[in-house]
Amino acid sequence: MLVLASVAALAAAVLATAVSCAAAAPHYPVGTAATGYAAELIDPASSPPGVNVWTCKPSAAHPYPVVLLPGTLYNVADSWQALGPILADDGYCVYGLSYGADSLTALTGGRVSAIGEIGQSANQLAVFVDQVLKSTGAAQVDIVGWSQGGMMPRQYIKFDGGARYVHDLVGLAPSSHGTTLDGLFALINGDTFIGLPATTTLADCMACTEQEVGSSFLAKLGAGGDTVPGVSYTVIETTHDEVVTPYTSAFLSGPEVTNITLQDQCPLDLADHLAMPYDGPALQDVVNALGPDQAGFSPDCGLSLPVLGSL
Repeated sequence: MLVLASVAALAAAVLATAVSCAAAAPHYPVGTAATGYAAELIDPASSPPGVNVWTCKPSAAHPYPVVLLPGTLYNVADSWQALGPILADDGYCVYGLSYGADSLTALTGGRVSAIGEIGQSANQLAVFVDQVLKSTGAAQVDIVGWSQGGMMPRQYIKFDGGARYVHDLVGLAPSSHGTTLDGLFALINGDTFIGLPATTTLADCMACTEQEVGSSFLAKLGAGGDTVPGVSYTVIETTHDEVVTPYTSAFLSGPEVTNITLQDQCPLDLADHLAMPYDGPALQDVVNALGPDQAGFSPDCGLSLPVLGSL
């Protein structure tokens, strides 16, 4: 009887420990591009599973909270349904910021973000990072951004004191040096030649105008070099990018920079610009960049399609 009681007590202790561990390390469901677009339609102000959990405290294994930033016209809800849960399941404290709201944001019920003046968006990022650091007690953050979200933090780092607070900046198809949009900007902004404001400005997307190749914003951002000492930079880009054109304009120059072309790793990867937040190999590269950052890392390749990413 004593033996049975002891076995029962041991089983109860093991079960209690398992329950405790499960509570301490919840498993978050990893979504797809379809999950993201559904979230945008249903609740654009929502956070993906595991993102913006303000009670999270960084571990010794992952001391830097990760801040996720969407691209132009997008928000946290539709961009990070895959990477947010992946990082949270790995033990990171993960946060997301939908920045750059403007009048169009209100008109669309919050479904369109990252369209405001980029300098103001960088100021919003500075405030958000301060909130994350105070909440977690961390000294620095890692930032992962897609498109404008991978470029805008360089404004924060270079001009708004962010260099001391950013450990890594990882960009998925960032608009680092702007875009020609395969000539579309030249077409839709042709009215500037007759003295009228650019169409993209009239459309209430200052961030669009500022991301055009040759803009005064990009000239100032690039003056003196792409990088700031003390920050590590990683760029992950696809040759099929139809938004950041030419695709090589995403890449950065300078010390502590790693530029990755997806098709050098996975030649059959068909992910375009829109698919990048949901492309499996690209997200594996992000996780590796955040740590342990193995030299010569090669992701597992699979079926990756335009717009949808990995299925």
